[in-house]
Amino acid sequence: MSEARRLPLEAWGRAHLLRLQDWADRRRATRWGFEFLLFGIKQGWACLFGGLMLVLLLGTHLLYPEDAPLARYDFLVIGAVAIQAAMLLLKLESWDEAKVIFVFHVVGTIMELFKTAAGSWIYPEPSLLRIGEVPLFSGFMYAAVGSYIARIWRIFDIRFTGYPPLWTTWLLAAGIYVNFFAHHWVMDVRWGLFALTAVLFWRGRFYFTPDRKRRWMPILLGFFLVALFIWVAENLGTFSRAWIYPDQADGWAPVSLAKLGSWYLLMIISVVLVSLVHRPQAERGADSGRLG
Repeated sequence: MSEARRLPLEAWGRAHLLRLQDWADRRRATRWGFEFLLFGIKQGWACLFGGLMLVLLLGTHLLYPEDAPLARYDFLVIGAVAIQAAMLLLKLESWDEAKVIFVFHVVGTIMELFKTAAGSWIYPEPSLLRIGEVPLFSGFMYAAVGSYIARIWRIFDIRFTGYPPLWTTWLLAAGIYVNFFAHHWVMDVRWGLFALTAVLFWRGRFYFTPDRKRRWMPILLGFFLVALFIWVAENLGTFSRAWIYPDQADGWAPVSLAKLGSWYLLMIISVVLVSLVHRPQAERGADSGRLG
């Protein structure tokens, strides 16, 4: 990625990483280890928003005073707003990315309002900053997913081959979102949505740069790995009692693996929304000069 497209603080970090790259180049035995290390560093940097939110959830669960004048959930709202503001002020996110992340917030909050009303999960603690049964910090959990996708797209200079036509992904994302609501009244068609996702993306690859060499991964595998990561984060969130499922009312239990499917489908929506800011680009030098 050109330095012009890189945000200032990330450009500063990249300059220092280049020195480490030169060091690793002189020690061939460390090259693979260094690439793996750099992949982890970039992943951590990409999920900065979500990581800080998890720190807030776990930290307030363990340390927040029960008799504090400010409710824990309200403190989480203020903390989430502060994180978002800092990321914009420090230019860790662009304003275009912040706009699409705000859309994540709205889309997520609407889903939360419906799902809590349906009894899918609950927020057990009182608060003032809420809409109905949904504290406002919950929307930031969806925004954290959007932030990760937007940042990793840029940080790893992600490009594609075999990406389906954009209009098909928009229709798929709309169908997934509608099914999240409609399956409470009519037949759940998620298996059909899984199949359609496979049909659209099975040829797709995404290319990324952990260090200097371009690597690639099947798009469908990438969706699954990120969904698995979010499922782990959700377990930490429910452990902190920020929200709980009905089977966790009497004590924490791992979130059902069935939720992986929901997060997998959410990944489709996430990627489609972020593609409004970071339009999918063909991998340089690929056989096909266009996507889809």
